[in-house]
Amino acid sequence: MLPKRFTSRFTHTTFEDEMKWYSNEPTQGKEDYSISDSLMALMKQHNIAVRGHNVLWDDPRFQPSWVPSLESKLGPSASSTFYKMASDIDSFVPLFMNEYNTLEEKGDTASTPDKYLAKLKEIKCVLGPKANQMAIGLECHFDVPNLPYVRSSLDTLASKKLPIWLTEIVVKSNPNQATFLEQVFREGHEHPGVSGMIIWSAWKPEGCYHMCLTDNNFKNLATGEVVDKLLKEWGIKATLQGQTDANGFFEASLFHGEYEVKISLPVDAANTSLSKRFNVEPAHESQDQVMLLQVST
Repeated sequence: MLPKRFTSRFTHTTFEDEMKWYSNEPTQGKEDYSISDSLMALMKQHNIAVRGHNVLWDDPRFQPSWVPSLESKLGPSASSTFYKMASDIDSFVPLFMNEYNTLEEKGDTASTPDKYLAKLKEIKCVLGPKANQMAIGLECHFDVPNLPYVRSSLDTLASKKLPIWLTEIVVKSNPNQATFLEQVFREGHEHPGVSGMIIWSAWKPEGCYHMCLTDNNFKNLATGEVVDKLLKEWGIKATLQGQTDANGFFEASLFHGEYEVKISLPVDAANTSLSKRFNVEPAHESQDQVMLLQVST
């Protein structure tokens, strides 16, 4: 059972380790997805979307222990091979290429936006007509955010007109942790190329990875206060009520994201209520979009 604290705040989640290869096949040929399948069922029950994580990580430290000892290797084209396989299985789900330090570390010459786009181009060439199935994932493990660099990097990556997600937002512990966290959130939320943000703050009794949102009694820490403040400010999971005008129109300004419209009709109508889900896609000029809803009875 999921706590209301979680379901009332968030629309998406990522499992910390349960979908990773070393969790599901620790012994070669013996796969076990029972835990990740149970988690998926639980999220579906609560209408929480799940973002997949690390189908393949090329660092041997984070592969099953039996993998580095294999005699045959796939070589430098392995990434393209796996993306092609995934696309052949499902040609609709976005395929993220996840990278770290592209936003976090200006000095990491191996992870610059240009290097990221070069690798992305290589994979897109293999996918051919399905190239736009690719999406951009940025891990966002920050110490002290360099905001001008974050902004310019996002601008460079957004030029490819692909969805961008900040996939593992975390700020290392320091006296300004909450302030830096808010800065990162605002940069992501205000950039028209960013489609979503995931926080790495999975709670454990022994502590979180660098950043918790609450203490062990689930009372907000300063970082949790930032999250709640921004959720309220941005209207995430908020309810907006209104009435159509004489012509049957209701107008509202919306951020991009997922919405559910519930329409109540006059009591003498054949159906007294209707429900419809829809997405507002991110615009490249502004995240604000206007939707017009017309109701006819």
